[in-house]
Amino acid sequence: MSNSFLKTGKKIVAIGKNYVDHAKEFNSKVPTEPMFFLKPTTSYLLSPNTISLPKNQLVHHEIELGFVMKNNANKVQSSSVNADDLIEGFCLGFDLTARDLQSFAKKNGYPWTVAKGYNHFCPISSLIDNSRFSSNKENLSVSQILANIDKGHYKLVASVNGAVKQDDNLNLMVFKIPELISFVSNIMTLEAGDMVLTGTPKGVGPIQPGDVIVGQLINVIDGSEICRIDFNVE
Repeated sequence: MSNSFLKTGKKIVAIGKNYVDHAKEFNSKVPTEPMFFLKPTTSYLLSPNTISLPKNQLVHHEIELGFVMKNNANKVQSSSVNADDLIEGFCLGFDLTARDLQSFAKKNGYPWTVAKGYNHFCPISSLIDNSRFSSNKENLSVSQILANIDKGHYKLVASVNGAVKQDDNLNLMVFKIPELISFVSNIMTLEAGDMVLTGTPKGVGPIQPGDVIVGQLINVIDGSEICRIDFNVE
C-alpha cells in the first residue's frame, strides 16, 4: 500500500498511557480521558532501516499500532465516527523515547517534545494491506478490523536481539480508536495523511547501538504475522 503519508502527513499524534499495565510500570495513574503529545514527521523512518540514536541518551522502545487518516476529522463525536470514511489504513511502529529527557520534563512540568522528537524516533512500517488482518486473506474493511481488535484477534510483539520484551493484545487499549479520533479532533483537526499512534503496552525498555529491534503485529487466531518491522541500532 501507499507510503504517501510519510510526505503528506502534517503531524504524528501519539497517545500516552493507553494500556493499564504500561501506566503502572511507571507508577502513573490511568487517565480518565485520552492524553496525547505530538511528534514531528521528520521522526519517520521506514522499515527496514538503521536507527541512529542521539549520543548519551537513554532511549526506550515502545511498540504501537498506528493508523493514518484518509479524510479530515474536526469535532467528531465518538458515536458518529465513520471509521471506513476517516481511516486510510494501519501501520506498525515504535514511539522511541529519550527516557532521561522525558523524566526531566515530567519533573519540571515541561513538554515532552525534546524526548520524543529526534530524527528516527518514529520507525514505522508501510501501510498494511487490510487483507493481512484476515485469516483467509479476505479484504476486510477498516470497521471490520476495529471490531476484530475489540474481540482480541491481534497482538503487538517487540523484541530486542531476539528476546521478547513486549507482548500484549490490542484489545487492552483503554481508549478505543473511535474515542481517540473524537477526543483529538475536538482539540485539533486531524488531517488526511496524519498518523495517530495508539499507545504502547507494558514492557518498554532500553535500546543501544549494536541492537536489533523487531516489531510484529500477530493474528492471535491463527498465529500468522500480519506485519513485521526490523531495525538495526547505531
